[in-house]
Amino acid sequence: MILVAGPYRSGTGDDPAKLRANVDSMNDVAVRLFRQGHLPVTGEALALPLIERAGSGTVGDAVFDEIFHPISSRLLSRCDAVLRVGGPSAGADEMVRQARAEGKLVFTALDDVPGPA
Repeated sequence: MILVAGPYRSGTGDDPAKLRANVDSMNDVAVRLFRQGHLPVTGEALALPLIERAGSGTVGDAVFDEIFHPISSRLLSRCDAVLRVGGPSAGADEMVRQARAEGKLVFTALDDVPGPA
């Protein structure tokens, strides 16, 4: 299981179309990983529906902050590796730091990810 970590809010000004484009970009990478035989996941796929159900009114509010990064951190603890994609992102960089601290594999390019064992 590989966590795809990339920018979500960075550089978007929280513009919904730009946020969606960042999610789409991570999901495009996840599809390629899946087709290589891996189980790709994104924190956004788990966090965003929960954030909505928990009553968040806007990106970055207290409910958003309660769930968004913590769910990715918990998810990463159950993954085998992280694939860091995209541009600048403090959150994605934190996922890389956590992965290294937990002794997990870290990839910075899709082409570096080997086929599944």
